[in-house]
Amino acid sequence: MPILTLGYSPCPNDTFIFYPLVHGKISLDDLMFRVQLEDVETLNRLALEAMLDVTKVSFHALGFIRREYALLRSGSALGRGCGPLLVASEFMALDKIKKEKIAIPGMYTTAHLLLKLYLGRDTQTVTMLFHQVMDAVKRGDFKAGVIIHEGRFTYQVHGLKKILDLGEWWENTTGLPIPLGGIVVRRSLGFEITRRVERLVRESVTYALTYPEETREYIKIHAQELDEEVIKQHIGLYVNPLSLDLGVEGQKAVEYLFKLAEKQGLLPKLSGSLFIE
Repeated sequence: MPILTLGYSPCPNDTFIFYPLVHGKISLDDLMFRVQLEDVETLNRLALEAMLDVTKVSFHALGFIRREYALLRSGSALGRGCGPLLVASEFMALDKIKKEKIAIPGMYTTAHLLLKLYLGRDTQTVTMLFHQVMDAVKRGDFKAGVIIHEGRFTYQVHGLKKILDLGEWWENTTGLPIPLGGIVVRRSLGFEITRRVERLVRESVTYALTYPEETREYIKIHAQELDEEVIKQHIGLYVNPLSLDLGVEGQKAVEYLFKLAEKQGLLPKLSGSLFIE
């Protein structure tokens, strides 16, 4: 059995989910993994080049790689009240912000896709690592920026103002949970291995939710924000029942995101299932 490359980010929800799998807390049978921790945008770009066997990606990125990768029903980050935020150093009208270059946490992040779904495909953006966005806005390099991950809980400490909650807009418009990112497997690995990996991810999420205290040290080693309350809020928001299984509602949310993005020319139109059936 070959060693499968496994990519996920150092953000608390990912390290929480994968701690049991990579630390021998669940049985892997004869599967083996080589872990690669990277910023989510780096993972997106590696997946675009088909460099990883199993990886976390933004759903925006998945829209470009659906032929090469299948989505797992377990391990996704989606839910309610957890969307990206558009922030600025002072309150500004959206009409004014639309004329400015906006800092974003990566070209292929779902945050970027949601921003363009809301403001329009011609919105000007500049990419950087997610943890650089708040400082760039605070310094005045940009009038506004889109923040994700821990930034949702700490932007006020940095003196920033919330202009728009893109997740709230999505939920109010669609009635669906907001799909941010998911775990994908290279389709060439086939049905059997994909199903085994999906089972392992589900078991890893279940173990982490059952024994959360075991994950703390691993999470803190990699987290950008070390405040335990922030980490707890982060995990509580992004790891939920939909992380165990997308279900009908989760699948509908992902498919509707793609439908809207395809309609606006932000994603290529593709047919076929998101999954390996």
